[in-house]
Amino acid sequence: MRRTAARAGAGPVVEAPAPAPGPVAGQEQTAAPASAPAPAPAPVSVPQQLRTEFPFELPRGYVDGSGIVHRDGVMRLATARDELIPLRDVRVQENPAYLSVVLLGRVITRLGTLAMVHDGVVENMFASDLAFLQDFYRQVNAEGHTRAAVECPHCSEPFEVELGGSRLGES
Repeated sequence: MRRTAARAGAGPVVEAPAPAPGPVAGQEQTAAPASAPAPAPAPVSVPQQLRTEFPFELPRGYVDGSGIVHRDGVMRLATARDELIPLRDVRVQENPAYLSVVLLGRVITRLGTLAMVHDGVVENMFASDLAFLQDFYRQVNAEGHTRAAVECPHCSEPFEVELGGSRLGES
């Protein structure tokens, strides 16, 4: 559509349709080139959900002040913050072995019917349950990538070696 200029006293502005494109005199009209077929849409990838919580069952169980045994729990993936904050804890600075207790108190989100899990709960667990949780922490946070396949330089026999650190928070 185009506008025509209003002339003084000629009345309101009138919109006139734009001329339709047509063949130019002396030229043959050719068919429009066939358009290429539209490319197939890229396959939509469904985002894979990241699993962040892992259920566990303690070998013996935590016994609370009322004598109730709590065995079923949930551990979440650790963040860098979870591994850094315990390093500022005075108990960890005085005794590095306490690192796993504080760290586990941060990443265990549920244990039985306890309202809250903290390092005080972890430090009162049986040693076998603490060892279980330390191992479970390594498995959950390393996704099973703590072993590497290697070959003996002498006999060429293949075997696996553990790459993880000896304590929680180490690699």
